[in-house]
Amino acid sequence: MLWTILIFIFILSLLVFVHEFGHFFIAKKSGMKVEEFGFGFPPRLFGIRKGETIYSVNWIPLGGFVRIKGESGDFKDEEDSFSAKPALNRFAVLVAGVAMNFILAGILFSLGFLIGMPSLITEEMPYGANVESQEIRILSVVEESPAQLAGIESGDIFISANSRFFEQSKELQEYLGQAGKEGVEIVVKHSDETYQTVTLVSEILPEIGISGLGLGLVQTGVVSYPIHLAIFHGTEATIVMTGEVFSAFAQIIRNLLVHQEVGLDISGPVGIAVMTGEVVSLGLVYLIHFAALLSINLGVINLLPFPALDGGRIVFLIIEKIRRKAVSQKIEALVHNLGFLFLMLLIILVTYRDVISLSH
Repeated sequence: MLWTILIFIFILSLLVFVHEFGHFFIAKKSGMKVEEFGFGFPPRLFGIRKGETIYSVNWIPLGGFVRIKGESGDFKDEEDSFSAKPALNRFAVLVAGVAMNFILAGILFSLGFLIGMPSLITEEMPYGANVESQEIRILSVVEESPAQLAGIESGDIFISANSRFFEQSKELQEYLGQAGKEGVEIVVKHSDETYQTVTLVSEILPEIGISGLGLGLVQTGVVSYPIHLAIFHGTEATIVMTGEVFSAFAQIIRNLLVHQEVGLDISGPVGIAVMTGEVVSLGLVYLIHFAALLSINLGVINLLPFPALDGGRIVFLIIEKIRRKAVSQKIEALVHNLGFLFLMLLIILVTYRDVISLSH
């Protein structure tokens, strides 16, 4: 449990720190004064001043923060202030954090493809793919089938049929279709590393109306790529998954507006910590993949046009460009503060739901 919590804190800190580094880097490049760039959250453990910036390490290790001069709308007459810079420069600073989350996701996905990602194996694999550790897994089990009644579950690894070993799932499926008529002895390996030997005989499957054992098989393996192809596939995966996450958030918002319900697919810090523990048990490459997905989610959330988020601040920049005049500093601050309170309330409610769900 402690190990899971530490890994969760590390991943969360990495994602937030990288996000804040994006703001920090572009602010510096734009000539803005960065007053402090901190790892973790206050109270401060120690800090080192280099030039005009304090680089601090803080007691709460949950990410990081950046303080930029004039980010609250003051110091508009001073050249090194955020509020004194052109809208394009301010936009670049705001979007840089999100960009860094997407870049981090691309790096993590690429690392996963370089190490080797568990994947489905088809007859035509992508160019340059190196396939290792192939095995046949049970993808699905038909309800009320001989396989289900024998205790076989989806995710189990298929070992043998009548003491014969198979390399191709298609070949095995054909063999089971014939041998199952008379009865076939199969050996499977469960997720808890235990083995089961059972003899199955084909029957008419109620769910689909044909004779069979009720097993859906798929061939899997660890697929890796040379570094240039790993980067290509990592970038591709980032683009595809970003689109998927945007689509998921659009569906959540639609459900909220049309059906007045959020749905059950949202998890708070507690839910994500639990998922982290589950992923850790699967192995390093799964953890890398999970961290990449979290980084994309963080980036997409921050792009949402909601007060207190980067997307909400970008909306005020757009309004400023249209009006040719900035929104009142007091009004913008009030809107962002209300948005922040709403987000905190939402996190508390989601966390409460996660805790209740776990208790049951």
